[in-house]
Amino acid sequence: MTQEEKQLLLQDLCARLPYNCRVFYEYVDDLDGKTYGYSLTLNTWCIDEFIANKAVIKPYLRPMSSMTEEERKIYTKLLFADLGGVLEDYYKSLDYLNSIHIDYRGLIEKGLAFEAPEGMYN
Repeated sequence: MTQEEKQLLLQDLCARLPYNCRVFYEYVDDLDGKTYGYSLTLNTWCIDEFIANKAVIKPYLRPMSSMTEEERKIYTKLLFADLGGVLEDYYKSLDYLNSIHIDYRGLIEKGLAFEAPEGMYN
């Protein structure tokens, strides 16, 4: 993983902390040298380990194409809530995408995230 990819993933992970995002967490055990991995809910400890290069983290995200019609309506309403283009509305729309675990940064295509199995976030 390049430093640029790590920075992009770190920005994305931090924005998803409040939304119970599921991640695949992989690390090499210091005692036996074996690699272990498991799925868990993202937390600050995971991010600390990722920053320290002690773990690899990949979130489970939904592609933009998986948005339901209702989700798309809510997103559009948030994005265009003020025709004057208030930046606050833009941030609300990103928070919404984070809350429904949508990959709006293209992390899945870059190999930095897994596509969430259907029903994972229901």
